[in-house]
Amino acid sequence: MSASPSTSRETFGSRLGFILAAAGSAVGIGNLVAFPVAATKSGGGAFLFVYALFVFFICLPVMMAELAVGRKTAKDPVGAYRELSGGSTLWRIPGWLALITPFMIAVFYMVVTVWVLGYLIATLSGNLDQLTTDGYFMQFINTKTVFGLLAVLMLVINGILLLGVKDGIERAAKTLMPALFAMLVALVIFVLTLENAFEGVKYYLVPDFAKIDAHVISKAMAQAFFSLSLGMGILITYGSYMKKRDSIASSSRLVALCDTGVAFCAGLLILPAIFHFNPEIDTSELSDSSAGMIFFFLPKIFLALQANIGYVGASIVAALFFALVLVAAITSLVSIIEVPVATLRDEAGMPRKKAILTIAIVQFALAILCAMSFGMADWLTKFVSLAGADKSFFDLVEIVFYDTILPLNGFLICIFVMYRWKKAKFHAELQEGDPAFAGSAWSKYVDFMLSSIIPAILLFVFINTVALKFFGSSLF
Repeated sequence: MSASPSTSRETFGSRLGFILAAAGSAVGIGNLVAFPVAATKSGGGAFLFVYALFVFFICLPVMMAELAVGRKTAKDPVGAYRELSGGSTLWRIPGWLALITPFMIAVFYMVVTVWVLGYLIATLSGNLDQLTTDGYFMQFINTKTVFGLLAVLMLVINGILLLGVKDGIERAAKTLMPALFAMLVALVIFVLTLENAFEGVKYYLVPDFAKIDAHVISKAMAQAFFSLSLGMGILITYGSYMKKRDSIASSSRLVALCDTGVAFCAGLLILPAIFHFNPEIDTSELSDSSAGMIFFFLPKIFLALQANIGYVGASIVAALFFALVLVAAITSLVSIIEVPVATLRDEAGMPRKKAILTIAIVQFALAILCAMSFGMADWLTKFVSLAGADKSFFDLVEIVFYDTILPLNGFLICIFVMYRWKKAKFHAELQEGDPAFAGSAWSKYVDFMLSSIIPAILLFVFINTVALKFFGSSLF
């Protein structure tokens, strides 16, 4: 059963609303923590340079392709692939992958967000010192409190989704994204006043191009691709809510600028704070894990601030940081979960309320399994063996749907747009709202990259990820 025709489809009320919503989908825990840590461990300023190149010369064309597919069809990923492929059975597979991927990513992402919420509540309760004690994190994530917080989080997210695209997603983005920017800037200004802070700034911003190697390039590409929500079906779905008068090319650039700006500012927050805490720190000691930084390392930095601003002041700074991460995570989750909601509405003709409830019930059950994967249930903690190591159910979901399938989805959208939908039709959609795009140097560049270089890179990343994550070997 098909849903109502695309003419009655919801749309964003304004271009600004779309940009903030799309930026909200991109800005998440990875931007606020993983990005500055990756920059620090992978060449500092050199990493930033390579990352920026990937964002604007590799990721932007993929973003434009996803938005064009969504706006042309005014459908979810499954419907979009089906319509533009002429009903091809083979090309329905990428559509389903673009549906299942965000559905499952939301499952493990919700669990991490619940941990952030728990740490925020603990900080506001005056228990910042407890967060720094050995064993607190594992004790907390294995309490029944996690399930209650998960229910609260899902009520907030699904409440936003229930209000619809314009009154829910767009209005939330217009409120939460400026709040996120304001909190981030306030924290950056404060941290830069601390002793030794500019040693961190120097390390973060002054590039040493001799450090650029295969590892730095690979890390920067992965960070850029993942941080912009590519391959998740989000941009296809959000593209379906775009108005024809809006330029896809310029909107994509603004989304990328917002996302990169947040990541850059997060580096100006975390690195100076780390160097204030320990000016002689060996950056190789920093965890590669976002969770490791948020829940183990950063609370110690915040507690150390009590020497300057007292315990209450340190608690306020910590609470602002956890609130910042929570807002970023919620905006991402709203965008991620909208993909399967849109699919049920389009493909099954469900009303928005019923679609949201259906998705919520299944995701809540799977999120509980993920939350129990850290010691509550032994069979979930040692769920499967990959590359000679035991992996939990949580680990498996992250490895399969975040690490592995995302680059495959990116590869497939490139091939689909250029060789199945065809270049001429893709260009015609991009020229809607942007007549100057036709024949421009940028249009020629997008054609060249999407038809050859970008799919080759993404295919290599996919194959290498499979080899590394599932077989314990790397192609380089």
